[in-house]
Amino acid sequence: MKLGFDKWIVVLTVTTAALLQTIDSSIVNVTLNQMMGNLGASLGDISWVVTGYAAASAVMITMSGWLSAKLGRRNYFAASIVVFTIASVLCGLSTNVWELVFFRVLQGIGGGGLLTTAQSILIQTFPKEDIGVANAIFGLGVIIGPSIGPTLGGYITDNLSWNWVFYINIPFGIVATVLTYMYIKEPAEKIAAGKMDWLALVMLVIGIGGLQIILEKGEEKDWFESGFITTMTTAAVLCLIGFIWRQLTVSQPILDLRLLRRRRFAVGTLFNFILGFGLFASVFLIPVFCQTILGFTASQTGLLLMPGSIMTGFMMPVVGGLLKKNVISPIWYAAAGFLLFFGFSYGLSNITPDAGPDYFFWPLIIRGIGMGLIFIPLTTVTLADLAPVEIPQGSALSNTIRQLGGTFGTAIMTTYISTRSVLHISRLTDNLSIYNPISVERIRQYTNLFLSKGDALAAATTKAYRLIQGGAIKQAMVMTYADSFLIIGGFFLVCIPLLLLFIGKKIEAPAHAEMVME
Repeated sequence: MKLGFDKWIVVLTVTTAALLQTIDSSIVNVTLNQMMGNLGASLGDISWVVTGYAAASAVMITMSGWLSAKLGRRNYFAASIVVFTIASVLCGLSTNVWELVFFRVLQGIGGGGLLTTAQSILIQTFPKEDIGVANAIFGLGVIIGPSIGPTLGGYITDNLSWNWVFYINIPFGIVATVLTYMYIKEPAEKIAAGKMDWLALVMLVIGIGGLQIILEKGEEKDWFESGFITTMTTAAVLCLIGFIWRQLTVSQPILDLRLLRRRRFAVGTLFNFILGFGLFASVFLIPVFCQTILGFTASQTGLLLMPGSIMTGFMMPVVGGLLKKNVISPIWYAAAGFLLFFGFSYGLSNITPDAGPDYFFWPLIIRGIGMGLIFIPLTTVTLADLAPVEIPQGSALSNTIRQLGGTFGTAIMTTYISTRSVLHISRLTDNLSIYNPISVERIRQYTNLFLSKGDALAAATTKAYRLIQGGAIKQAMVMTYADSFLIIGGFFLVCIPLLLLFIGKKIEAPAHAEMVME
C-alpha cells in the first residue's frame, strides 16, 4: 500500500490542525489557577474561559458544512486555522478575564471547523484502500493532543507563564496554513451551499448564550429575584423553542432535529450530552481542585492527567477491533464504560485534604478505560439506524449536543461548588466554639505551638484561631469537590438502565464509527 508524498503532506497538515484544536482544549485547564491569580478572577469567571470556547465550537460545528461549501473546503479550513491562531495571540495578550473570555470565544469559532473539515479532507483525498492508514495516523494525532496538553501546559506555566500556552499555537498555525494552500485541493465535485438559515442560527446563539449566562450568573444575581436573569431566561427559552420549531419545519435545517424521531439516535444523543457533561466537568474540576485546594504545581497536575489520557488512546483501537468482530453488542461496552466512569467518580469522592498526586493515578486510569469503552460504541449505536446521506447531519447534531453537555456541565458544577461550599463551611465553622471540647483542645495546642516560637499570648491565640479556621475551610472545600465528583458519577450510574432503549435489531459496526471525532 503506497501513499504519494503529497498525500502524506495532507495527513501532516490536517493532523497539525487537529493538534491545534485538541491540545488547546486540554492545555488551558492546568493554567486556570494561575489565570485566576494573575487576572483577579473568581472560579465562576474563569470557567467562562472553558465554556465560552466550547459553546462557540458547538455553534461552529453546525455551520461547518455550509461554510465549507460556500467558501470552498480549502479556504474554510485555512480561514479556521488563521482565526484560531490570531485568537491565540490575542488570548495570550489579554489583560483581564473578560478580554480572555472574548478571545477564547473567537478561538472557539476558529477551532469549531477544524476537526470536522479535517476529517472530510482525508476522506475525499484518499482512495478507499488507503483511508484506513490515513485515518489511523490522523486518529493518533487527535489522541495525542489531549494526552500531552495538560503536561505541556503545566510545564509552560511553571517555567514561563500562562500566556505561553496560547503563544505555542503560533508556529503550528503558520505551518498548517502554508501547507493547506500548498497541498490541499478542492474536491472535483462542488457541493452546493444551499441557503443558510440565519434566523435559526441567531436563535441558537441567543438560546445557548442565554442559558450559559443563567447557569454561570444565576447564583450571583440571586436567580429570578434579578430582572436581568428573568429577562435572559425568557429570551433563551423563547429562542430555543423558536429554533426547535424552525428546524422541524424548514426544508434545509442547520441541525436536522427530525433525526431524533429515530429511537436509537435520540437515546444516543442524550448519552452524548451526559458524556460531554461528565467529561468536560471532570476535566475542568480536577486541575482547579488539585492546584487551589491540594497545592499541586501546574506541572504535577499535568503529569497526573497524562496516564488516563494515554489509557483512553490505547483502549480506542482495542475497542474498535473488538467491535469489528461483532461478538458483543456495543451497548455492553458502553455500559461497562459508564460503570467505570462512576467508579472513577466514587474514588475521588473519598479524597482527603492530604491526598498526593499518587491518589489520582488509579481513578484516572479507570476513567481512561471507561472513556475508551464509551466513545466508539456510543457513536456506533447512535448512528447505526441512519442512512448514509443522514450521517453528516447526525454526526453534527450528536457532536454539538456533546459540546453543549460539556458547557452546561462545567457551568452547573461551578455554580454547585459556589453554593455547596458555603453550606459545608458554615457547618464546620459552627463547631469551632469555646463550648466544643475538641476545638478548645486544638486551639490550646496551636497556641502553645506559636508561644514556643516566641509569639505573645494574644498573637499566638489569634494565629491559632486562624489556623484552625483555615483547616476547616480547606476541609469544607475538599468535601464540596468530593460531592461534585460523586454527582458527576451519579449521572453516569443512573443512566446505565437507559441503555436498554438501544436494544433492537442487531447493531453492525459501520466504517464511519472507526474514527471518533470530538
